[in-house]
This record gives sequence, C-alpha cells and structure tokens, in this order.
Amino acid sequence: MKLTRRKLLKGASVVAVAVAAPHVWIPMQKEAWGATLKKGEPIKIGLLFSLTGGLAVPEEDSTLVMQYAIDEINAAGGIAGSPIEPVIIDAKSDFKVYSEKTRELILRDKVISIFGCYTSASRKAILPIVMQQDNLLFYPTCYEGAECTQNTICTGPLANQHSKDLIPFMVEKFGPKVFFVGSNYVWPKESNKNAKIWLEKANGELLGEEYVPLGSSEFGPVIEKIRAAKPNFIFSTVVGASDIAFHRQFKQAGLSADTMPIASLTTGEIETKAMGAEYGAGHFLSAPYFQGLENETNKKFVDKFLSSKYGKNGTTHYNMEETYTSAYVFKGALEKAIAEHGIDDVTPRKIRNAAAGIRVEADVSPEGLIWIDKDNFNCWLVPKIGQCQGDGSFKIVKEAPEHVAPDPYSIYPDVGTCTADGLKTPSGTVKTNVI
Repeated sequence: MKLTRRKLLKGASVVAVAVAAPHVWIPMQKEAWGATLKKGEPIKIGLLFSLTGGLAVPEEDSTLVMQYAIDEINAAGGIAGSPIEPVIIDAKSDFKVYSEKTRELILRDKVISIFGCYTSASRKAILPIVMQQDNLLFYPTCYEGAECTQNTICTGPLANQHSKDLIPFMVEKFGPKVFFVGSNYVWPKESNKNAKIWLEKANGELLGEEYVPLGSSEFGPVIEKIRAAKPNFIFSTVVGASDIAFHRQFKQAGLSADTMPIASLTTGEIETKAMGAEYGAGHFLSAPYFQGLENETNKKFVDKFLSSKYGKNGTTHYNMEETYTSAYVFKGALEKAIAEHGIDDVTPRKIRNAAAGIRVEADVSPEGLIWIDKDNFNCWLVPKIGQCQGDGSFKIVKEAPEHVAPDPYSIYPDVGTCTADGLKTPSGTVKTNVI
C-alpha cells in the first residue's frame, strides 16, 4: 500500500481527535494487513519504544527485555518453526514520531503486531492508525482504562488493580490527608479520577492537585505547595525523567519519606536506580511485579536477564516484566491462531481473537500466573504494594489474596461493559473501537 501525503494527513487528523477527547469511535478498515506468514520465514513485529528523550528511562528497558524474550523464544524453536524478527524503532519521546512510525511499521515493514508505548498519550497517538489498519498493539504497562478496542492487548494493571488498593493502604498507615502530583496528560488525570473515588471511600481528604508538563524537571513551586498543605502522604503519577527530578527535589527540600511518603504508580527499580537509592528509600509503589519477588521463575529470570547482553542497566522492573510476559501472550495466541487457521491465513485480528483466555503460567511469568480476559483483553493479575529499601530494592508490604479481574470501566458503570465485540452500552448497542 503506497504511503501518500493524503493518507498521512488523514491519519494525523484522527490522531489529534483521539488524543484530545475520550470515548471517540474510530472507523476500522477490516482485515487491512497486507502480508502473509509463511512457515520457516521470519515473523515480523514492531518494537516501538523511546530509546532517547524523557521517556527513555523506562522504555529503553522494554526494548531490551523484548529482544531478550525474542531470543529466548527463537532459541526454543520460534513459533511454529518460524523465528520472530523485531523491527526496532526509537520513538524519541515524541508523540508525532510514535504515530508516524506506527504507520511505517504496518504499511512498509508489514509487522503483524506492535509492542510499544509507555504513556497513554503515546498509546492514544498510535491507536487510530492501528485500528484503521486492523493491526494489533500489545500495550505492556499500567493505564487508566476507559477504552474498549478490538486491536489492543494489555498486560499491565488497570486502576482497579492499582490505586484501588494503594490509596486505602496509605490512608490507614499514614493518615487521611493527601496531595496529588502528576504529569500533565491523560493517564495521570484519569488515574486521579479513580484515586479520588478510592480516597472518598477510605474517608480521606484531598488537600491539593498539581500537574507539571510531561518531561519537566522543575518541581520547586509544587513542593512549596506540598510543604504548606502538610499532607500525610503524596500520591504521584509523575513519569519518566520528571519522576526522578521530583524525588530528588523532594528530599533536597528537606521533606522526608518518614513523615510524608510518596505513593506512586510508576516509581520502581529503574527509576530508583537512576535517581539514587537514597531518594527512593521509604517511598511506596503499587505494581504486580517487583525484582525481589520470591519465586523460582523470577529468580531465574533476574539472573539470566541481568547476565545477558540486554541487562546492561542492572535491574528488572514492573514495566519490563509486563513487556516480557506480553511476548509470551503473543507466542501463545499466535500458536493458537496458526492451529485454528493455518499459518498462511493468520492476521493480526485472528491473533487478537486467539488471545482470549491465553495464560502465561507461573513457570514462565516472573510475577506468577497471569491470563488475558476473554472479554476486554486486559490481564488478570495479583496486585502488590512495595516499599523502597535503602539499597533500592522493594519489600512487599501487601499482596492481594487472589487474582483481580481487569475492569476498564470500574468508575464508569453507566458507560457500559467492554466485550470482545465492543463496548456494550446499557441500551444494548455495541460500539467498536472506543478510545
């Protein structure tokens, strides 16, 4: 398919609308993928993460761990005798690059799936293109939900698997008064809508809510507002390089985790290593995975990954692990699709459909057994809360007793229910590709 200026402009306009407004319906081009798989020939997938810029802190490691997983799968025989071949892209922490490269990956490189993005802003920038071309995005990190697409599989936690446990835990342990700080884009703002509901149910009190530009490193005015408000804890949805700056400036301003800890949805081992363990110590993170999880699969994963050529940054992390498990969801779904249709007749949509209910067992998944929900194609997982220690590791202080089902519309029950065919509204109508 020729990539014309008209098509690029049309795609750009759809991206702008999708990023600006929630619950947008995107028209889809049915079975648009224009290549075929052949037994023994490489299976091309796109790796669309930022290797430079403010989002490189978490996203470079996602690229590295995907290459590690691909090598692991290929060394074991690939998928139906075919090796996986990654097309690696540096999105440069630029939303325009994400969308431009998505179109190239699908139309020029003929990838059958894309693995990528860390922020919801970048995900929403590429989803209109993925959906128009009926391709498939594996999104391997936490997000806010409130989407129901037929072209996305997510392996990270939703808000009901994330802040729903963290907020009442912090209120009970430290007190009811909280200050919200986030990066200024859709995920932090939507996450805070969820957090406010959990806070109200926990009889907490919101003292302030501040957002800083994505990529900003200036937190002086925000920290002074926090100091004046005197909260019991801070709830943070600051991401990337900004997260590192926030934690450093917090401690440098004389504020202490002992009396005013930060409870985050994003500050894990990678960020702590980048900022220095002394800046992370005492603070909290909600995530399904921590490097220190005590199980044999995780111990092997950590040892083998860190000793490989891809372990150069010296740690593992929830986002990396969710990326790693997404590779095995893809493997299981593609194997199932090939068994059902034959390798020559597999499309991205058929892989997506085959992913319903796919499990990554505890002997493969470092966080333990996970599986893909057959209706909304998010992940069943076990939420956990960890506290950062003086050496940068995290101690698990709370763990859910069982797997928690993903609920993308947990605070929007009147909107409808996400099903495999689309968003089913209370009136019974079904809307496809709602973002």
